[in-house]
Formats: sequence, structure tokens, C-alpha cells
Amino acid sequence: MATEAASSATPPPQPPPPPPRYKFIRPLLLAASFSIGAYLYTTTNKEEKREGDEPVTAVSSTLASTNTSTASVGHSSTSPPAIREPLEPIPMDQQRELLKWMLEEKRKVKTKDPQEKKKIDEEKALLKQLIRAKSIPSL
Repeated sequence: MATEAASSATPPPQPPPPPPRYKFIRPLLLAASFSIGAYLYTTTNKEEKREGDEPVTAVSSTLASTNTSTASVGHSSTSPPAIREPLEPIPMDQQRELLKWMLEEKRKVKTKDPQEKKKIDEEKALLKQLIRAKSIPSL
């Protein structure tokens, strides 16, 4: 009887635990977050180096902003506007080719809205007038 009581007191053997299906996710997430962090770190360092040779700090930027504000209050020493060199004029033949290309692109546009279609039709009419004109106005 003792053997019967001992055998009924022991629990039946449990099945083995299931194999870990997602054991690769943790290293994958770790590697992805590390690579994103490294990318962000390198891009921010490159931007700082492009702006100037010195690294930008909060203190130096606040000092620079106060220096510019005090300089503008003291006297009006503004830098002259940047002078752009004039561009060479585009020959009439190339301008006409460009206008014809623009007209072709406007013809390709498919619209569902009647207001957009009306606007595109007006633009096409203007382009046709410019193409037919003897001289194209310069802007």
C-alpha cells in the first residue's frame, strides 16, 4: 500500500518546454537600434563639421546671437546684398523648344477636377500664344 500511495502522490511527468521561437528577435532589435544610433551620430557630426570647423555649442550660439543683436542696435552696419552675376540669355529656339515641351507635358496631365482642368486649359492656351508669337517676352 505504501507503494500505491507513493506512486499516486508523484505528479505525472511534464512535457518539455516549447523551443524558443523568437530568440533571434532580441539580437536583431539590438543590432537595428545600434545601427540607427550610429547613423544618426555620424550624420549629426558631419553637419556640424560642414557648418564650421569648430563644433557648435549652445553657449557659443547664444554668444553669437547676442553679439549680432548688440551690433545691430549700436549702429546700422548691414552687409551689402549678395550680387548675382547676370545669366546669359537663352536663345529663342531653345525657349520655343522648352515651351513646346511644357505644352506636351500639360497635355499628358489627367485631371478629375473640373477646376484643375480649366486652369490647365488656360495655361495651355497661354503656352500656345507664346509659341506662336514672333518674339518671346523676357522675364
